[in-house]
Amino acid sequence: MAIEMQGLCPLLQVFDMPASLRFYRDILGFEVVSTSPPRAPDDLDWAWLKCNDAAVMLNTRYEFLSRPPVPDPTAARFHDDVGLFIGCPDVDKAYAELCAKGLDLRPPKVAHYGMKQLHLKDPDGYGICFQ
Repeated sequence: MAIEMQGLCPLLQVFDMPASLRFYRDILGFEVVSTSPPRAPDDLDWAWLKCNDAAVMLNTRYEFLSRPPVPDPTAARFHDDVGLFIGCPDVDKAYAELCAKGLDLRPPKVAHYGMKQLHLKDPDGYGICFQ
């Protein structure tokens, strides 16, 4: 008998929570469902975001008082191993909307296996694909 599952929600470690929230909430359209207690608006350690059936949790990579002034450049290279593939019924429309919000993106392409995809990166270098 299979385990009954309902959804999947990856947890991403982020360097700059306000920048990540602006990206996922204000650009991609996720809604903030729950957060850790904020120190100021968008200045928090953890957030759970949803957009229809898609969900993601963001967690700060560093504790509040131990965050370095700039991200470790070696950390982001490991983010290429992470890909968030999000179902999107109109990839061309998503492309137009994201470009209108200021993202510099390559147009969607049809992969060799027939899936139309739009690839982008979040502020921490995690891959996102609308398909």
